[in-house]
Amino acid sequence: FDLMCRLSYDKYMRRILLFIFTFFFAFSLFVNSANAQVYTTDKLITVDIGRQMIYAWQDGHIVNQSPVSTGMYYTPTVKGDFKIYRKYDLQNMKGNYPPYEPYFLKNVPNVMYYYQAYAIHGAYWHNSFGSKYTHGCVNEPVAFSKWLYDWAPVGTRVMVF
Repeated sequence: FDLMCRLSYDKYMRRILLFIFTFFFAFSLFVNSANAQVYTTDKLITVDIGRQMIYAWQDGHIVNQSPVSTGMYYTPTVKGDFKIYRKYDLQNMKGNYPPYEPYFLKNVPNVMYYYQAYAIHGAYWHNSFGSKYTHGCVNEPVAFSKWLYDWAPVGTRVMVF
């Protein structure tokens, strides 16, 4: 009798584990952040570091998009959920982040800060959009940066992933 109970218990546990495994496997098929749809009635900016793309969303639809350049290996772009907290039409920028060379850039256009010193802004000094090229900021073509700057007010949500 003891052996029968043990066999029934093992069979029961195998079924439970199989159910749990099947549930999580099926759930993982439907939840994929790269394919997730965005549902919002507010304005939203998403930065997809893997694809090196920026998307402007309104009413749950992409209204504009552009290739971007994000942070290099030693100066990655911060990931997370933020809000634009300060904007400048033009701003001088400088930095020193070894092992990269120090830089000083005059009149960087359409600067939108979303976390500490991390910003989305136009880049006139390179055309390497679609690849990692920056010291952590999100660089975009100047024409697109002007459009995005005019479209997104302070307080606009920014998701970087």
